[in-house]
Amino acid sequence: MSYRHLEHATDAVIEVTAPNLTRAFEVAGMSVVETILDPSKIDEKTNFSVSVQGKDLRYLLYNWLEEIIILTITDGFAIKKMLVEIKKNNQYEIMAQVFGEKIDITKHKFKVEVKSPTFHEMEIQEGEKITLRYLLDL
Repeated sequence: MSYRHLEHATDAVIEVTAPNLTRAFEVAGMSVVETILDPSKIDEKTNFSVSVQGKDLRYLLYNWLEEIIILTITDGFAIKKMLVEIKKNNQYEIMAQVFGEKIDITKHKFKVEVKSPTFHEMEIQEGEKITLRYLLDL
């Protein structure tokens, strides 16, 4: 399970490969944090629950990435680790625990501001492994 940045002139295109959907969404969430901050400097001082819904997997991925951006950029929370659970009833839902601390710009080495995820270039492939590809507007 891993992720990599793909070539793009102005934005961040990220591709995640993982053994299952749950792990893929955890890695995707952390890829957003690692695009913004240096995760090696983050401590697990507090944790709380996060819930996100989507009518399908594409909307779930979009809403999940957007929630991570809001937690990081808007709310000022540096995420060190996340534990994700995905359920499907009438729609998909993520229930997650996020662990980290309040952002300290000097400690956490702010890299770049992510404005939002986009549906442009978004792909979800399910097979032996899960592959997620998405673009973050910087």
